[in-house]
Parts: sequence; structure tokens; C-alpha cells
Amino acid sequence: MKAHRVSTPPASAGAPAGAATDPSTWRLCSDPRWHRRWQHRWRHSLWLRLMALFLALALAIAFTFMVGMQRAFSGGWRDVVRPLVADYVDRLADDIGSPPDLARAQALAERLPVAIEITGPVVNWRSAARWPDAVKDHPLEMLVRQTADGHRLRFGVDAQAWMARPRGVAWVTLGVLLALCAVAWKLAHHLFRPLQAIGAGVERFGRGEFTQPIPVHRHDELGALAEQVNTMAADLSGLLDAKRALLLAISHELRSPLTRARLNAELVAEGPERDALLRDLAEMRDLITSLLESERLSQPHVALHREPTDLSALVHGLLAAPPLAQGGVRVSLPEALPAAAVDRTRLALLLRNLLDNAVRHGGAAAAPPELSGQWDGATLTVTVRDHGPGVPPELLDHLAEPFFRADAARERRTGGVGLGLTLCRLVAQAHGGRLHFENAGPGLRAVLSLPWAAAAGRPSPG
Repeated sequence: MKAHRVSTPPASAGAPAGAATDPSTWRLCSDPRWHRRWQHRWRHSLWLRLMALFLALALAIAFTFMVGMQRAFSGGWRDVVRPLVADYVDRLADDIGSPPDLARAQALAERLPVAIEITGPVVNWRSAARWPDAVKDHPLEMLVRQTADGHRLRFGVDAQAWMARPRGVAWVTLGVLLALCAVAWKLAHHLFRPLQAIGAGVERFGRGEFTQPIPVHRHDELGALAEQVNTMAADLSGLLDAKRALLLAISHELRSPLTRARLNAELVAEGPERDALLRDLAEMRDLITSLLESERLSQPHVALHREPTDLSALVHGLLAAPPLAQGGVRVSLPEALPAAAVDRTRLALLLRNLLDNAVRHGGAAAAPPELSGQWDGATLTVTVRDHGPGVPPELLDHLAEPFFRADAARERRTGGVGLGLTLCRLVAQAHGGRLHFENAGPGLRAVLSLPWAAAAGRPSPG
């Protein structure tokens, strides 16, 4: 008699082994951060959505094909196959004989993928330990024959042999679909790779770096898009260069008449009018100097005159000179901070502008401005904070733009025309650092990050 092994179904059908009992899997799936990351990737990844669309389309086509073929074979073919099966079952019943011959029945069950059950007054026998009820609704449904001596012969398709092949076909189909999806995934990644280069190029152009265009390796729609973005960047670079050239030309041309005007103002009799005139001329001189310095710092290769600089001494020197001497700035710097090779003059300009901005906009606050620093051995982080009214959040990213003012009125009491923080940002970038602003609640916080390594000696300029 054939041996039949009954397999126990898993606790969770379709789940991978251990998935139902592994607590780490459930914790990962229930983590809201995991869901947010995948939602963000889904919303911002075009090729991920295309691959999901391809997978859904492939599964839909496979399901439609399988259902259609099943309907086709279970409909028209059933009427054709049924009489053939009935005739074949009659032959099997005749072969078993009456009364039933167990040896012949067992030989048929071992040779053919059929299950045989004999019940009657003399013989009660079954070829399978468990009758294949799983196939009772199959088109080749179980058939019953009665022998002359009163025995009942029941035939059925062997479920294990019958279901093995469809399952194998299903797994092969699933494997082919997954392989096709993997190939399509790679192709989509290759097709959309220029989008990454375009995105990186647009980010560079947004920072004002127009020297490196977007590489164009394709001649399709994405290649045409990259060329159009390069053309736009070249046009913007030309406009900015023309603007800078105009500002430089005006600045150079104004220096000579401004110097003559100051000399003539010195000859005016002392009084409020003379002081106001000299103050206005000094502001014009500082504006022209700031314009020229911003143009030098905006060049790709800035010549920095680096020398070992003690930050603590530099800060206390700035606070000892007017107008910062009356600001009451509180200073907290690391005691073990070494001297580093930086451009001392430009770093002093950066810190002076940040401190002057903090004193000017936080002078009416109850607490004085603060300057603090942290050093991790490689990077120095300097924070300058005031306790004033702060800046609206939507304006924080614009504070370091040229000629930008958070307040629209350009009054003398609120300071210059908006080049001080621009120079601060350019000095930080020239040193390989970064400057950003954030609201401190109350007040504004300027955070400066600079590479700061101990100077071995006096380095060469540049």
C-alpha cells in the first residue's frame, strides 16, 4: 500500500517562516518612522511608483490569463472529457472485478494517480489513508460504480499527485514574474539615472556654482532636459557676471570722487553738518569696500592669507573696540582651543559683523548678546545669539542674501543696506565652513561652523 504523508499547514498562510513569531519584524512594521520614510520615498520616487505599476500590471495579466484558461478548460472541455473519464472508470471497475480483487485494486492505485475506495458486505478497503476531499469540486470529479455482488467502488483523483504540478507551475510563474520585475527595476534605474545628475546640477546652480555643467550622456528627453538646464544656468551665470561687473565698475569709479569729497568735507567748519557729512561719506566708503570684498570672496578660488590665529584673543580684541565695547557681550569659548591657520582679517570681519548685528537688534532686550564656542578637535562651532524680537521663519534663509533686510525700512538706526551678513557667509564658505541662522526664542541665533585644526606653524598664504 502506498504511504501518504500529511503535511501540517503553517500558522499564517503566505507568511515567511518565523515572521509571525519574530517580535522585531512586528516592531519594525509598527514603527511610525518606518512608515513615514516609506511614504516619503513613495511620494518622491517616480521610478519606485513605475516599478509598482509594472508589478501590479504583471500580476493582473498573469491572474487574468490563469483565470481565463481555467474557465476555458473547465467549460467546453468538461463536456468532452466527462464521457471519456466515465468510460475509463468503467474499465477500471471491470478490471477490479466482482467480487473486488484487492491485489488488482492495490496495483491500480500504485500504478495510476487515482484513489480507490471499496465498501461492501465483504471487502472494506481504501488505497489512501485520507480520502482526497480537496478535489471533489474538480472537473474530474469522483465517480462511483456498483458491483454485482453489492460492493461500492469509489474512484477519485489522487490529490497529492494532482496538486503537485499546479503548485510547481505557480511557483515557477511567480519566480519568472519576480525575475522580470528585477530586470525592469534595473532598466528603470538606468533610464532615470540622468535625473540624479540633473538634480545635483540644479542644486549646484542654486548655490551659484556654474563652473560644472550637468553631464549629458543621452540623446533622449532627459538628455534634452539636461541641455536645457545647462543653457539656463549659462544664461543666469552671464546675468550674474554682468551684474557683478556693473557693481565693480560703479564701485571703482566712485572711490576717487568719494575720496575727494571727504577731503573737501574736512575743510568744512566743525559742527553738526560737518559730522553728518563725514558720517555719510564713511558709510558710502564702507559700502564700496563691502562690495569689492564680496566680489573677491565670491570667486571660485579665494586667496586667503592664513596665519595662526588665537580665537579668544581675536574676540576680546573686537569687544574692546567701539562700538562693541558698550554692547556687554558675554563670551564663552573653550579653554583648550588651539590657534588655527585662518585668514585673521576676514575672520575678524565675520565676527565683527555678527556681533554688531546681535548688539544692534538685541540692545533693548533684558539679556545681553552671547558668543559661545564648541570644538570637537576638527570643527569649531561658534554661536552668536541676541535676545531681540527675532526674524520670521520664512525670512531666515534670506538673511545672508545681498541687500536683503528683514525690515523693509532702511533707517539709519537699524544699520546698513544688507551686505554685512552676506560677507559673513562668503568668509565662512571661503574657509570651507558654513553659516546659518535660526530663531532662538527669543532672539536670533547665528551658527558658524569652521574647520579648525591646530596650526603647526605659520602657513603660506592661500
